Amino acid sequence: MRDGAVRVMVVDDHPMWRDAVARDLEAAGYDVVATAANGTEALNRAPAARPDVVVLDLQIPAPTGVEVTAELAVADGAVRVLILSASGEQADVLEAVKAGATGYLVKSASREELVAAVGRVAQGEAVFTPGLAGLVLGEYRRLSDAPRSQDPPTPELTERETEVLRLVAKGLSYKQIAERLVLSHRTVQNHVQNTLRKLQMHNRVQLARYAIERGLDQG
Repeated sequence: MRDGAVRVMVVDDHPMWRDAVARDLEAAGYDVVATAANGTEALNRAPAARPDVVVLDLQIPAPTGVEVTAELAVADGAVRVLILSASGEQADVLEAVKAGATGYLVKSASREELVAAVGRVAQGEAVFTPGLAGLVLGEYRRLSDAPRSQDPPTPELTERETEVLRLVAKGLSYKQIAERLVLSHRTVQNHVQNTLRKLQMHNRVQLARYAIERGLDQG
């Protein structure tokens, strides 16, 4: 996350919904730097707006929310995408996460849940509507059982980084990891960021998949 207030862009093709989300986030102290009604507007406005978090609907005029997510992940590795969709279908959730989304909420989520989710996503945490986290991790376990041609060399992680990674794979929040290891929240964040950099990954979801593929969540 960049310095200062969390910068947010809201993308939704329904004006009343888009404006309401933007108002709620501004009232909670976030800096809404841009809004967009479709995928083209989102991709055109993101470079200048430089959001930390993009709150994105999946069902928007082309390019779709999944395509926008993938484009943003390539264009700016620092940006986090939080999907806010009417759909809680398994295929939609998995497609969005595979494209690079850090979180996924259905639109029945409360204002408080949305506000909290944006803050957690900005910190690099994976946030899902209850029930969806297990779905995503279950899919990653299934994928990890598929044969791989050859694993790339494993970067050297410190003992503490490996310990934090194991707890990330178990689905613990940064706060829970800090309490478990008797560390500060900031120290846990630093370990996660260092691990992301070493593994050349962009978000906690990718990190959890990496750990699960190596069975670290079973330790």
